[in-house]
Formats: sequence, structure tokens, C-alpha cells
Amino acid sequence: MNERLNRTDVIARSAGTWAIEGRPPPRPTVQVMAEHGLDIRNHRTHSVTTADIAAASVVLGMTRDHVEALRLDFPDHADKIFLFSEMAGRRFDVPDPYGSSVASYRQAADVIMAVLEKGYERIMTYVTTASKD
Repeated sequence: MNERLNRTDVIARSAGTWAIEGRPPPRPTVQVMAEHGLDIRNHRTHSVTTADIAAASVVLGMTRDHVEALRLDFPDHADKIFLFSEMAGRRFDVPDPYGSSVASYRQAADVIMAVLEKGYERIMTYVTTASKD
């Protein structure tokens, strides 16, 4: 999977449905991502915008509530908004570990990595299909 994380032809962005703009990631997030070989110290929170949604090939929400909110807020783009876990052929919410123990952050990261591993080809189908349009 790590070689897939180093792609330069795909841009992945993170944006929150209810994020406060410009905040750094929580320390446990930085720690756990470093354990996965990712340096996110310079990442800052960003609240999703119409421009973000319009520019995206695919939009993946971590919870059903996120997906519902995004589809309601951006109905013209509802066809490209999915529950993240759907990419791996399942439907479940990825719990937000914010404010929890480092172990909870590790557990969330493990779930995310498992979905990425299983759903990578499906995600890339959306990305490559959109880039050919």
C-alpha cells in the first residue's frame, strides 16, 4: 500500500463538514500517522467548500451523517459523494477518535488503511474515469 501513497498523479484532500478552519491536527493524529510513515504536522483543518466538491472526482465521507450533510449541501454533486467504507464493499461509519486515547486513533487509522487497501481499485476507478471526461 505504501507505494500507492506516494502517487504524484492524484491529489487527495481532507475537508471537514463541520471543521474550524486552520487548526493543526491533534497530537495523537500526528503520532499515529508518523507510525504509518506520513508527516502531517503541517496539515491544517479546512471546511469543505463548493469549489472543493466541484473540483473533486470523488468525495468520501467517513460517516453516514457526513455523506447526508454533503449531499444536502451540494445536491448538484450528490452522484460523486459516497460513504468511505462503500469503496471496500461495505457500509459502516469510521468513528472519529477526536479527544480519545492514542489507541483509538490507531484503531481508526487501521480501519482507514484496511478500507484503502480493499477499496483502492474502486476509488481509482472514480478518479481515472473523472480525469478522462
